[in-house]
Amino acid sequence: MVEEVQKHSVHTLVFRSLKRTHDMFVADNAKPIPLDEKSHKVKMAVKLRTEYESVLHMPVPKENAREKGSQGLLDSYGHKQYLTNSGEDSEYLITGTHPYPPGPGVALTADTKIQRMPSESAAQSLAVALPPSQSKMEANRTAAGVGDIYRHAGIPERSQPPGLTMAMMEAGGNKNSALMAKKAATMPKPQWHPPWKLYRVISGHLGWVRCIAVEPGNQWFVTGSADRTIKIWDLASGKLKLSLTGHISTVRGVIVSARSPYLFSCGEDKQVKCWDLEYNKVIRHYHGHLSAVYGLDLHPTIDVLVTCSRDSTARIWDVRTKASVHTLTGHTNAVATVKCQAAEPQIITGSHDTTIRLWDLVAGKTRVTLTNHKKSVRAVVLHPRQYTFASGSPDNIKQWKFPDGNFIQNLSGHNAIINTLAVNSDGVLVSGADNGTMHLWDWRTGYNFQRVHAAVQPGSLDSESGIFACAFDQSESRLLTAEADKTIKVYREDDTATEETHPVSWKPEIIKRKRF
Repeated sequence: MVEEVQKHSVHTLVFRSLKRTHDMFVADNAKPIPLDEKSHKVKMAVKLRTEYESVLHMPVPKENAREKGSQGLLDSYGHKQYLTNSGEDSEYLITGTHPYPPGPGVALTADTKIQRMPSESAAQSLAVALPPSQSKMEANRTAAGVGDIYRHAGIPERSQPPGLTMAMMEAGGNKNSALMAKKAATMPKPQWHPPWKLYRVISGHLGWVRCIAVEPGNQWFVTGSADRTIKIWDLASGKLKLSLTGHISTVRGVIVSARSPYLFSCGEDKQVKCWDLEYNKVIRHYHGHLSAVYGLDLHPTIDVLVTCSRDSTARIWDVRTKASVHTLTGHTNAVATVKCQAAEPQIITGSHDTTIRLWDLVAGKTRVTLTNHKKSVRAVVLHPRQYTFASGSPDNIKQWKFPDGNFIQNLSGHNAIINTLAVNSDGVLVSGADNGTMHLWDWRTGYNFQRVHAAVQPGSLDSESGIFACAFDQSESRLLTAEADKTIKVYREDDTATEETHPVSWKPEIIKRKRF
């Protein structure tokens, strides 16, 4: 009769394994890692070369000097070299255009003599140690003397390694002239932008206004709403021109083609429609998404439509044949926004899985995945002139550089769920959030120069204030926002404002360029 093997839970087995591992390695827990002499030499050689290369010419070992002859020595810059403390057994030569120590600085006595050149395995000391008995003035003069040697040797001070400067350190009564990190860079003064003010509120939708787009001719704009309709409005007067019905759920995206008289829309009914604006009816459907379609964009130079969906994919469609060219897979949660551009990478997506992906349009594969955001990325916007873009998330707005998605800077302060971003050629970045707030930023410096929280439409609840989409018109003189109080609000720059009446309340803050 075979004995039954006792069964244990997975929990018990895992913890037994952990205990065995712990018992096996606990004896070595506090032991330092043995020093590898060869790797240490390589490390120190690299450190000397990268950090101290520009100052290594200063102290010259006496042995080398004797070989060349002590009289009339010339350094690499053609200047004479002088022996220090010629009456003593000098260890180093100091380069410069005047005798040292009679120049600026203190005499090198037996107490202040520079140490002999260390062995290869040790770090080279570049600090001139002064005893506690020396006065603070002498210490400062020593520091100045080193800078003076730089200037007289024909080397500009800024030629030192970036991020290093000669500074004074005090520690336990000993004063050292040492290489210290400079202060962090301060924010440059931002460009002045006039403030934007609300001048028109357009009503007509019966539900949340979820998306907005301005047509290329700048005569009218189109909105999509939770009332399942698409409405076309006159941009100059704000009057309703046309309503289009056909979606059976919330319309989440609209865009007008610059290459043909077509309007494209998508919605939570999984449908993507192409409307012919000469007949005001649907002429094509693009079938394939398995869930709500959250956004769409048109390629600027070829007849390609890109859509993104809650099914974690983005799809590329041939506008004319309705064929699905590529299905872009890789995101692990809903894809909230998609943008196209003519340059590489041609497609950019932002997702609720907190990542941004840059795609190869030809291969239909991911080129780069950006994982810096900690929360959902609901908005992405491309700068109209620069080769850069921005992404919006509740943790931060981040700026990036194409083509590899190199991080530029964080724009911090809009602490809300950011649904939409827009930027114009003047460098005004707008972020609209779920709580109805809108922040305006200077693109170059990331300075937040205006914050707006417009009142909700009379009859709406205060809690019903949210900005779902925003867009500049083609002239970039008007800003349109689609909001949760069922209205479209139109803003324009304050013509009466000047830099004197609305000065920039700017302080040179320390820039915090965090990677994450």
